[in-house]
Amino acid sequence: MDPITIDITILAPVEKVWDYFNTPEHVTQWNFAHETWQCPHSENNLRVGGKFSYRMEANDGSFGFDFEGIYDEVIPNEKIKYHLEDGRNVEVIFDKIDGNTTKVTEIFDPEKQNSAEMQRDGWYAILNNFHKYVENN
Repeated sequence: MDPITIDITILAPVEKVWDYFNTPEHVTQWNFAHETWQCPHSENNLRVGGKFSYRMEANDGSFGFDFEGIYDEVIPNEKIKYHLEDGRNVEVIFDKIDGNTTKVTEIFDPEKQNSAEMQRDGWYAILNNFHKYVENN
């Protein structure tokens, strides 16, 4: 399957967007696709070869998983590339449009269990959550 690309424009400076995207105490506030889910734990060693781990689970504890990867490229306020435990690649681009506007683009290799449309919708829901969190805090 071809990589999937999603993007969103956020009314905030690129430095704030970068910080909120990568700082564990912020990640736990937005990293879920639906309000019935949560991200109770986040660790992030943001450097080439560093690892991140985000716990994602249903609020009622009925299901959960660890979303983990290792960084392949980190350019502060510009780009992150990482690979997941299953070998899929992800790239996140932070485009400074102007002093108070940032476009975030995510390009990711889909997994094989779910449809591309379902994956796009899920990743976009999380990105939209991020967008709302950044603009409201």
